[in-house]
Amino acid sequence: MTDLNEYECEMLDVMLDSFGVPDSMTREQILELFDRDEAVAFAMVKALLREGFVAGAGNHGDFDLPDKLILKPKGERFLKEGGFTQRYNLEQKKELQVGGTLAKLQQQNMRLQNQKLANETEIRNLKKTMEGWQLRQYFWYTLLIIALVIGYLIGHEYKI
Repeated sequence: MTDLNEYECEMLDVMLDSFGVPDSMTREQILELFDRDEAVAFAMVKALLREGFVAGAGNHGDFDLPDKLILKPKGERFLKEGGFTQRYNLEQKKELQVGGTLAKLQQQNMRLQNQKLANETEIRNLKKTMEGWQLRQYFWYTLLIIALVIGYLIGHEYKI
């Protein structure tokens, strides 16, 4: 579960919530849910299968979506308890444990590096925006000075 990000957790919850009264979804319904993006749909279905919340039925290969997905009671119960988003939020609130497993520490490091990159990107974008506003400000100051000089020259030319 720890390899999922917040968006993926939300998508998995939406998918679990999308099962209808017969507690099943066809391949076409799954594709519609993911705007016909089979790669994303396949990844989400694999995550649900790995957790044991759904079962696949029908003819499908190792890298194809099943013809039908059936929601297991375990999946319905999991969704009622908050689903993947709840689990993700709880994991994010956990403090970093010294002496944790290497995989957890590497994952924490990767998450922090991603956050750092996102922050650096945001800072760069804000700096570009600020530079744009400064250029506009200099442009208007220049126009104001030119208007004042022209006004002075016109006034000096036509002294009343």
